[in-house]
Amino acid sequence: MVIVGKKGVLGGFRRATGVGAAPGTLDRGPQPISSKCRITRISFNVDNADEEVIDTVGELNEDVPPERIYWFRLEGIADTQTLQDLGEAFGLHPLALEDVVNSHQRCKVEDYGDHLFIVIRIPAYDAEGSLITEQVSLFVGEDFVVSIHEGSNALEPVRERILWAKGRIRELKSDYLAYTILDTVIDNYFPVIEEIGNRLNIIDELLEDGFDKSHRLEIRNVRSNLLLLRKTIWPQREALASLLRDECTLIRASTRTYLRDCYDHTIQLMDVTETYRELCADLRDYHLADISYRNNEVMKTLTIITTLFMPLSFIAGFYGMNFHYMPEIPWRLGYPMVILVMITVTSGLLYFFRRKGWL
Repeated sequence: MVIVGKKGVLGGFRRATGVGAAPGTLDRGPQPISSKCRITRISFNVDNADEEVIDTVGELNEDVPPERIYWFRLEGIADTQTLQDLGEAFGLHPLALEDVVNSHQRCKVEDYGDHLFIVIRIPAYDAEGSLITEQVSLFVGEDFVVSIHEGSNALEPVRERILWAKGRIRELKSDYLAYTILDTVIDNYFPVIEEIGNRLNIIDELLEDGFDKSHRLEIRNVRSNLLLLRKTIWPQREALASLLRDECTLIRASTRTYLRDCYDHTIQLMDVTETYRELCADLRDYHLADISYRNNEVMKTLTIITTLFMPLSFIAGFYGMNFHYMPEIPWRLGYPMVILVMITVTSGLLYFFRRKGWL
């Protein structure tokens, strides 16, 4: 019997490197490479910005003018050779490259002296419309940032800000570019949170209108999405806190001010997520209570009907006995008197139930 793991919060975890592999092993195993990794080099300073597509990693450092900031973007699933060449070109630590291969990493920050390795996760929707998170890996050096993202093109706003000189991004260094990428990733959580809030409001209104089996499934899906977001945002907050707390020479004091604002956004996301989780739990409890209440109403109705017919069944059964010597049998008014007794008993029971508040 083969048990297929489902997607979502509790499914989808798979480590690429095998058991017992040496630290820093870059091996994706049997994972298919659906498309070639697209490599882009963006260089800029205060005056201008250039963008070009690179065919191989070996061309990254060719014809590199000095005194410029470089952003190397890898979009798509990079093969093992590409990651090895990338590590040799920038002197990246092999343990960090191994974490790039195993794209189930939690958000974190690691300082390797001459460069930082940052892992952050961005929300996205798969082909089936289910909420997932994609890993964005950043290597931050003195004058460069390398971003590796296997999923959707969510960093396009950063590219436009560089090419069109929007904001202060051209005036500052690589640490500010890294902050801009982090801030863009965090901003992608707000539309998802807002959508979940709207769905909770709709569910609340639907539960007020009446019971439906689809409500339970919708509540479960929203609760799973909130659990996934909490699982992602919590370590993200810790990672940003470490950037603010650690004495890293690659992060300048001026950039820490912006990172503090980014940290505040993460705290806000965390608070809203916890609030929505509590609201989701309340809706689930209300839904279950509504089901229980409706079942009780049905049982009460059936019990009342049964109680009303019990004496009537007794009377009908008593006078339905086939004995020859029964005093009421030859009586001319026997039948209407039995009917009158039945009506009186039923009316008395209804009056009694109403006085007790059971009706």
